[in-house]
Amino acid sequence: MSETVEFASVRAAEMKAGFYKLLERLRAQSKIVLLDEEGLEAFVMAGGDGMVLFTQEPDQQPETWDVAVILPEVLKLTGDRLRAAVISPELARREQARFGITRWPSLVFVRDGGYVGAIDGMRNWEEYTREIAAMLDKPVSRAPSVGIPVTAAGEPSACH
Repeated sequence: MSETVEFASVRAAEMKAGFYKLLERLRAQSKIVLLDEEGLEAFVMAGGDGMVLFTQEPDQQPETWDVAVILPEVLKLTGDRLRAAVISPELARREQARFGITRWPSLVFVRDGGYVGAIDGMRNWEEYTREIAAMLDKPVSRAPSVGIPVTAAGEPSACH
């Protein structure tokens, strides 16, 4: 293995370990929760407004660090109205299609078991405040995921 490849591999592992320490600190110091697959489903289905940070590996998408760091400030901005959670890059990739995620990192907003919207990538603070306020006012809608309409056998099709 070349020195460059070896260094990149070590650096990626260090960044990943540091990022998970950051997430653990966020969990310990705020109301932000770290979710597994079952926890994500329960979080989405819970009542009220929620926001989930869909992360990516920090060595591949450094903006993930930036968005994670501002989550406590987002919670302060919204008072007690917003619940916040973070999911791992692995879970985020598995749930990507369900929530229509096309860019990392993404903040996905949910309410009362439904999808509200997403803010993808890093923004400046003014954009975040404006977009988050809009998310809190938006109605629940269908996630922009890939979908194929399904009908029961023998039912007429809506298409002609």
